Amino acid sequence: MERVVEESYQKAVRCYRTADHLLTQTYPFVNDPKLLLTVLENLFLAMSNAMAAILHQEFVQKRIPPFGETFDDKLNAVKLHIARRYGIVGEDLSMAAEIKSILLAHKKSPMEFVRKDVFVICSDNYQLQTLSAQQIKAYYARAKVFIEAIGSILRHG
Repeated sequence: MERVVEESYQKAVRCYRTADHLLTQTYPFVNDPKLLLTVLENLFLAMSNAMAAILHQEFVQKRIPPFGETFDDKLNAVKLHIARRYGIVGEDLSMAAEIKSILLAHKKSPMEFVRKDVFVICSDNYQLQTLSAQQIKAYYARAKVFIEAIGSILRHG
Protein backbone atom coordinates (compact mmCIF):
# COMPACT_ATOMS: atom_id res chain seq x y z
CA MET A 1 0.00 0.00 0.00
CA GLU A 2 2.96 2.33 0.52
CA ARG A 3 3.50 2.22 -3.22
CA VAL A 4 0.01 3.64 -3.79
CA VAL A 5 0.82 6.60 -1.55
CA GLU A 6 4.08 7.31 -3.37
CA GLU A 7 2.53 6.88 -6.83
CA SER A 8 -0.38 9.18 -6.00
CA TYR A 9 1.92 11.87 -4.70
CA GLN A 10 4.25 11.55 -7.71
CA LYS A 11 1.23 11.93 -10.04
CA ALA A 12 0.26 15.07 -8.11
CA VAL A 13 3.73 16.52 -8.53
CA ARG A 14 3.81 15.61 -12.24
CA CYS A 15 0.43 17.26 -12.89
CA TYR A 16 1.51 20.34 -10.95
CA ARG A 17 4.73 20.60 -12.94
CA THR A 18 2.75 20.29 -16.16
CA ALA A 19 0.46 23.12 -15.02
CA ASP A 20 3.54 25.14 -14.05
CA HIS A 21 5.14 24.70 -17.47
CA LEU A 22 1.93 25.51 -19.33
CA LEU A 23 1.31 28.63 -17.23
CA THR A 24 4.83 30.04 -17.05
CA GLN A 25 6.34 28.93 -20.37
CA THR A 26 3.72 27.98 -22.94
CA TYR A 27 0.92 30.46 -22.15
CA PRO A 28 3.10 33.61 -22.38
CA PHE A 29 4.46 32.32 -25.70
CA VAL A 30 1.17 31.42 -27.42
CA ASN A 31 -1.05 33.81 -25.40
CA ASP A 32 -4.17 31.69 -25.99
CA PRO A 33 -6.66 31.81 -23.08
CA LYS A 34 -7.98 28.36 -24.05
CA LEU A 35 -4.74 27.03 -22.60
CA LEU A 36 -5.85 28.24 -19.16
CA LEU A 37 -8.43 25.46 -19.08
CA THR A 38 -5.69 22.85 -19.53
CA VAL A 39 -3.71 24.46 -16.71
CA LEU A 40 -6.83 24.29 -14.54
CA GLU A 41 -7.36 20.60 -15.37
CA ASN A 42 -3.78 19.80 -14.37
CA LEU A 43 -4.15 21.73 -11.09
CA PHE A 44 -7.34 19.78 -10.39
CA LEU A 45 -5.60 16.45 -11.03
CA ALA A 46 -2.64 17.50 -8.90
CA MET A 47 -4.83 18.38 -5.93
CA SER A 48 -6.95 15.26 -6.33
CA ASN A 49 -3.89 13.00 -6.42
CA ALA A 50 -2.34 14.77 -3.42
CA MET A 51 -5.55 14.17 -1.46
CA ALA A 52 -5.52 10.52 -2.52
CA ALA A 53 -1.93 10.15 -1.30
CA ILE A 54 -2.62 11.49 2.20
CA LEU A 55 -5.87 9.53 2.47
CA HIS A 56 -4.16 6.28 1.49
CA GLN A 57 -1.41 6.87 4.03
CA GLU A 58 -3.91 7.58 6.80
CA PHE A 59 -5.94 4.51 5.82
CA VAL A 60 -2.86 2.26 5.88
CA GLN A 61 -2.05 3.58 9.36
CA LYS A 62 -5.65 2.80 10.37
CA ARG A 63 -6.43 6.40 11.33
CA ILE A 64 -9.39 6.78 8.97
CA PRO A 65 -12.11 4.45 7.64
CA PRO A 66 -12.22 3.37 3.98
CA PHE A 67 -13.09 6.15 1.53
CA GLY A 68 -14.45 6.34 -2.01
CA GLU A 69 -12.30 7.06 -5.04
CA THR A 70 -14.35 9.90 -6.53
CA PHE A 71 -13.15 13.46 -6.08
CA ASP A 72 -16.10 14.35 -3.84
CA ASP A 73 -15.45 11.30 -1.63
CA LYS A 74 -11.79 12.26 -1.26
CA LEU A 75 -12.63 15.90 -0.55
CA ASN A 76 -15.17 14.97 2.12
CA ALA A 77 -12.77 12.48 3.74
CA VAL A 78 -10.02 15.09 3.88
CA LYS A 79 -12.43 17.63 5.40
CA LEU A 80 -13.73 15.13 7.96
CA HIS A 81 -10.63 13.25 9.02
CA ILE A 82 -7.47 15.04 7.95
CA ALA A 83 -7.83 18.82 7.64
CA ARG A 84 -8.03 19.59 11.35
CA ARG A 85 -5.37 17.05 12.38
CA TYR A 86 -2.75 18.45 9.99
CA GLY A 87 -3.89 22.05 9.75
CA ILE A 88 -4.94 21.92 6.11
CA VAL A 89 -6.58 25.24 5.28
CA GLY A 90 -10.27 25.17 4.37
CA GLU A 91 -9.62 27.71 1.59
CA ASP A 92 -7.56 25.11 -0.25
CA LEU A 93 -10.34 22.56 -0.05
CA SER A 94 -13.01 25.02 -1.17
CA MET A 95 -10.70 26.10 -4.02
CA ALA A 96 -10.47 22.47 -5.15
CA ALA A 97 -14.27 22.25 -5.17
CA GLU A 98 -14.43 25.56 -7.09
CA ILE A 99 -12.00 24.27 -9.71
CA LYS A 100 -14.12 21.14 -10.10
CA SER A 101 -17.27 23.23 -10.60
CA ILE A 102 -15.53 25.33 -13.27
CA LEU A 103 -14.42 22.20 -15.11
CA LEU A 104 -17.95 20.74 -14.89
CA ALA A 105 -19.43 24.01 -16.16
CA HIS A 106 -17.05 23.83 -19.11
CA LYS A 107 -17.97 20.22 -19.82
CA LYS A 108 -21.72 21.03 -19.82
CA SER A 109 -21.31 24.35 -21.61
CA PRO A 110 -22.94 24.68 -25.03
CA MET A 111 -20.72 27.63 -25.90
CA GLU A 112 -17.36 29.10 -24.96
CA PHE A 113 -15.30 31.88 -26.43
CA VAL A 114 -12.29 34.13 -25.87
CA ARG A 115 -12.75 37.82 -25.23
CA LYS A 116 -9.87 40.21 -24.35
CA ASP A 117 -7.47 37.59 -22.92
CA VAL A 118 -10.27 35.93 -20.92
CA PHE A 119 -11.77 32.50 -21.56
CA VAL A 120 -15.56 32.72 -21.20
CA ILE A 121 -17.77 29.72 -20.45
CA CYS A 122 -21.46 30.18 -21.19
CA SER A 123 -24.07 27.96 -19.52
CA ASP A 124 -27.42 26.81 -20.97
CA ASN A 125 -29.19 29.77 -19.36
CA TYR A 126 -26.48 32.21 -20.55
CA GLN A 127 -24.73 32.68 -17.23
CA LEU A 128 -21.13 33.57 -17.94
CA GLN A 129 -18.11 32.27 -16.08
CA THR A 130 -14.68 33.64 -16.92
CA LEU A 131 -11.14 32.34 -16.60
CA SER A 132 -8.33 34.86 -16.61
CA ALA A 133 -4.59 34.38 -16.28
CA GLN A 134 -4.69 36.23 -12.92
CA GLN A 135 -7.35 33.87 -11.57
CA ILE A 136 -5.41 30.79 -12.72
CA LYS A 137 -2.19 32.15 -11.19
CA ALA A 138 -4.00 32.53 -7.85
CA TYR A 139 -5.24 28.91 -8.07
CA TYR A 140 -1.74 27.85 -9.05
CA ALA A 141 -0.15 29.53 -6.02
CA ARG A 142 -2.69 28.01 -3.59
CA ALA A 143 -2.31 24.56 -5.18
CA LYS A 144 1.46 24.78 -4.74
CA VAL A 145 1.09 25.47 -1.01
CA PHE A 146 -1.45 22.64 -0.67
CA ILE A 147 0.68 20.06 -2.50
CA GLU A 148 3.81 21.03 -0.60
CA ALA A 149 1.91 20.75 2.70
CA ILE A 150 0.71 17.26 1.76
CA GLY A 151 4.27 16.30 0.78
CA SER A 152 5.58 17.50 4.13
CA ILE A 153 2.92 15.50 5.98
CA LEU A 154 3.74 12.37 3.95
CA ARG A 155 7.47 12.69 4.67
CA HIS A 156 7.07 13.32 8.40
CA GLY A 157 3.95 11.41 9.30
